[in-house]
Amino acid sequence: MINKFETTLAGRPLIIETGKFAHLASGACLVRYGDTVVHSSATMADKPRDGIDFFPLSVDYEEKLYAVGKIPGGFTKREGRPTEKAVLTSRVIDRPMRPLFPSDLRNDVSIVSLVLCVDQDNAPEIAAMIGSSIATCISKIPFNGPIGGVHVGLVDGELVINPNAAQREASDLELTVAGTKEKVVMIEAGANEVADEIVFDAIMKAHAEIKKICEFIEGIVKEIGAPKTSYTSVAVDKELFAEVAEFATADMKNALDNSRKELRDAFVNEVEAKAKEHFAEKYPERAGEIGECLYKLQKQIVRDWLFNEGKRVDGRGVNDLRELSAEVGLLPRVHGSGLFARGYTQVLTTATLGALGDMQKLDGIELDEFKRYMHHYNFPSYSVGETRPTRGPGRREIGHGALAERALVPVLPSEEEFPYAIRLVSEILTSNGSTSQGAVCGSTLALMDAGVPLRAPVAGISVGLITNEEKFITMLDIQGIEDFFGDMDFKVAGTKKGITAIQMDLKIDGLTPEIIKEALDKTRAARYVILDGAMASAISEPRPELSPYAPRVIQIKIHPDKIRDVIGKGGETIQKICAETGAKIDILQDGTINILSIESAGGEGAKAMIEAIVKEPEIGEVYTGKVVRIMNFGAFVEFLPGKDGLVHISQLSKERVEKVEDVVKIGDELTVKVVEIDAQGRINLSHKATLLQTNNV
Repeated sequence: MINKFETTLAGRPLIIETGKFAHLASGACLVRYGDTVVHSSATMADKPRDGIDFFPLSVDYEEKLYAVGKIPGGFTKREGRPTEKAVLTSRVIDRPMRPLFPSDLRNDVSIVSLVLCVDQDNAPEIAAMIGSSIATCISKIPFNGPIGGVHVGLVDGELVINPNAAQREASDLELTVAGTKEKVVMIEAGANEVADEIVFDAIMKAHAEIKKICEFIEGIVKEIGAPKTSYTSVAVDKELFAEVAEFATADMKNALDNSRKELRDAFVNEVEAKAKEHFAEKYPERAGEIGECLYKLQKQIVRDWLFNEGKRVDGRGVNDLRELSAEVGLLPRVHGSGLFARGYTQVLTTATLGALGDMQKLDGIELDEFKRYMHHYNFPSYSVGETRPTRGPGRREIGHGALAERALVPVLPSEEEFPYAIRLVSEILTSNGSTSQGAVCGSTLALMDAGVPLRAPVAGISVGLITNEEKFITMLDIQGIEDFFGDMDFKVAGTKKGITAIQMDLKIDGLTPEIIKEALDKTRAARYVILDGAMASAISEPRPELSPYAPRVIQIKIHPDKIRDVIGKGGETIQKICAETGAKIDILQDGTINILSIESAGGEGAKAMIEAIVKEPEIGEVYTGKVVRIMNFGAFVEFLPGKDGLVHISQLSKERVEKVEDVVKIGDELTVKVVEIDAQGRINLSHKATLLQTNNV
């Protein structure tokens, strides 16, 4: 049976259709938001997956270029691996939904949103989030939803729900919020140094709209929702946990009570090995459950210490930062480098400057076609003391790189101020909590070391959380163990003026306004400490000069009609300039030309050659050129790059010439004078005139 449900979201129609497509999925719906159309489905396996200790949820947001009337680039002409934007959108949908599934569910669940049509005024990622929520809620899959989600912009000082394309272009805030009727479950933001108070108000405004979306979805579920299925729980057996806790609690407390991570991990491993050996004979078939009990025991101890004693495993107070250090200029031949450390977390970031032609070309469904600033984040196994083969970047690496990238974009100079493409690479050398925010700090250092004129330095920090039925406690600068056993990782980056990026990961069913406000307050105070302390000590402002190994840019402007003259037939002219000078040349459609070269002489030489090409020759001017073609009536001489003229046989010499080849051959240099430019722009030259002029002198 086909069903149709309608409401409005931000003043635009939101239409949900079910029963028409994907009949074998557990739940499916078609979402129409304006002219944006997304199909979402949710499916669950019948049985739990064996041998795992996590919930196997996969969320995929699939972009199809036909949705925006494009044919994919490349040889195969079909979509390949997901774009970075698609990966990030998958994460944005995953993060608010994952905490709302039962923690003891081990059946595979797959949620897929297929983008079928895009109206740029109505974001497909919001349609996909709402569709994913509806598909799961109306299915048999156990889920403590629904959730809703919206974008919030800040346009001319006003907060706007789901801004259209023009409003997004003018917005100082790009905020995505997801939540249930009761709480906020996910926050993701990029901002142009927006004040913390305004960001908080934007989150609250978003949640007010989300409540309406959730009520709309509840109405759909009430009408067509399927009964939720039962499943095989893998919750830790209470009696077994009590037995393990009685045996191992004292040893585990001693092991965890150590500020040095490597020693703490070693001691915990010893306790776990001892406990597993002790129970192996009694429960030979329950080794996996024993491991889960020991993990739960660690979590219980860490959380009890925080709740009851305000104690952290490394001895800090809940508002204390770990030891900070920063250094720049570590790598002599890269364009810029910065090392930032917070406790054991250690990030090395390098900056590379290139031509604007090095910008990344985007082949996706967004309006943007190029990306000038690229940030790549690498998380090798050695950073956590493990061994595994190096593969390509996963979703986590892509997400953390995008977060650091988003944090720095608002303070970068414009292309006009600084005509370079910029690539940063953050290498995680040691990881023990919030490496993405370490990458933000290291990136600021590297950019300033490279001489990029940032408007302000940016720092990032994270806040953790533990909650129970009575109260909550937030902890500044969480390390790995607090991330694993805590309820939240709330990451905020910004300048002294305001926020530039937020990302919140959550393991519980949501946050109250009080928790959000406290997290924002704590991160603001902490980033001031980081900016004024270790980072300012390493480098207080961008270097006045670029690295001697970085390319120099000379920028000139020509009339757009002259671009074809500079490029030449088949690119011959510009290739010749690059070959002779060693410069790299980018030409923009408006006639702006950026000339990059390591050696200033090469750049100046290329500039002179281009200026000579675009300069209109005047009658009476004298040039030295090269014979490029010989005809029976004269010789053609290239007197400017890409520009030639005819020296008639009568103008080759003071004496009579019977045959052109008697005087010149191809490749000869010849001094010529412009004697005529006809109505069609053809240029007549004379070598004879230069000889007579010399004699007269």
